Amino acid sequence: MIRKGLLGGSFKPLTEEAVDMVHQTAMRIIDEVGFEVNSGTALELFEQAGARVDRERRRVCLPQNKAMELIVMAPSEVRLCGRDEKDDIILGGQRVYAGTGGTALYIYHPDTGQKRPATLEDLKHIAKLVDGLDNIHFFLLPTYPNELPPEEVDVNRFFAGLDNTTKHVMGGVYTLEGVRQVIRMAEIIAGSAERLRQRPFVSMIACSISPLKMDATYGDLLVPIARSGIPVACPAEPLCGATSPVTLAGNLVIQTVDSLMGVMLTQIINPGTPVIFGSVATSTDLTDLKYLAGSVEMGLLNAAGAQMAQFYKLPFYATGGMTDSKVLDAQSGYESATTSLLCALAGANFIHDAAGLMEFAMTVCCEKYVIDNEILGMVMRAVDGIVVNDDTLAFDLIKEVGPGGNFVAARHTRRFMRTEHYQPSLSDRDSREEWEAKGGKSTWERASERVKEIVANHNHSLPEPIRHQVLSEISGIVG
Repeated sequence: MIRKGLLGGSFKPLTEEAVDMVHQTAMRIIDEVGFEVNSGTALELFEQAGARVDRERRRVCLPQNKAMELIVMAPSEVRLCGRDEKDDIILGGQRVYAGTGGTALYIYHPDTGQKRPATLEDLKHIAKLVDGLDNIHFFLLPTYPNELPPEEVDVNRFFAGLDNTTKHVMGGVYTLEGVRQVIRMAEIIAGSAERLRQRPFVSMIACSISPLKMDATYGDLLVPIARSGIPVACPAEPLCGATSPVTLAGNLVIQTVDSLMGVMLTQIINPGTPVIFGSVATSTDLTDLKYLAGSVEMGLLNAAGAQMAQFYKLPFYATGGMTDSKVLDAQSGYESATTSLLCALAGANFIHDAAGLMEFAMTVCCEKYVIDNEILGMVMRAVDGIVVNDDTLAFDLIKEVGPGGNFVAARHTRRFMRTEHYQPSLSDRDSREEWEAKGGKSTWERASERVKEIVANHNHSLPEPIRHQVLSEISGIVG
């Protein structure tokens, strides 16, 4: 049973009063402190929209009513489409989806215990794998092809995704020409620019720099993305005690302001732009100021971020599911499960990084995608909750069976057994004797077999005529 788009929201780390306090503090910062904008184009756009601009310090301040006027222009729902309609996801409210993420530089191989630089072929391989994992709902481009020059990265990363999975493809972008190439490529695949706007099967990411800063590159990149009408996520990554106050509440305020900077700019550029409020907020190891990907505080911060998104009626790009472990061990499992579960139960819409990432988000592992697919299946079952009605309470059946009876052969059992209980595809539930007879394989060894099976049976590449047209019209693609 595939579960996606279920309503979360049962976990609320913030009270309604706390949500309002975070909002009021964020608005005061936008009005009284402001934020630094290093893109000349973005600075000009903010000024034209009525912001107070200190050009010497590149500081932008907006009155609270103007800030909220821009925020409410943004759509409360954003549809991210797949090449196949079955893979469409609708972000907003408390609907929950989970998928990949990163821009990892390395690939880890558990059979050797070694990692190596990621290549474009690795990205294609991962796309084929994710295409066959039902609990991973979207494909956020997870690796960086180290062998390519920077000017070829954008178009090749997106083509690798689009050519190897029917799920929605999102990715960070690095150059203005890359943005143009990716949009043109997507228009060819869609059939026209208008069809792409109607069914956007690609989206992009434009990050803010915590604290309170929009750098020149991402400010410039956000302009053509918003003008194109392509969905864009505007996440921020404040780190407790480093680029934000050490308290979780202080971090949440910085994250809120930093992401709203991007949200507001998109609406100035093109009112109604499908934009996604976002967080990659986490804690810091204060012994060496290292970024932490697997802390429980990351889960809490992103769950709280979901509540802020729901307050602003914006779709939410959340972060969870990572681990700081270097191997596929118990730490890898419990860190990934904890943060994904907290985000999902809070109703985070788009939980990225929820599969495949390890070692402070620097490394991916194919076997971990399969393991995380299993974790996410359990997470989504938890989001589904317990249905209570006359049928599930089963009074008539209990009365019929009576004291000392059993329910094994009941029609009610057959009807609910596959939907009421999560059916694992990877976990081992055999007796020791059965497990040993099958080779006594560990979780990662079973996952490795599943990786090979899925990739070998993959058949969801782009239709050949469209693929040929893309390769002939878009320069720089490594076919």
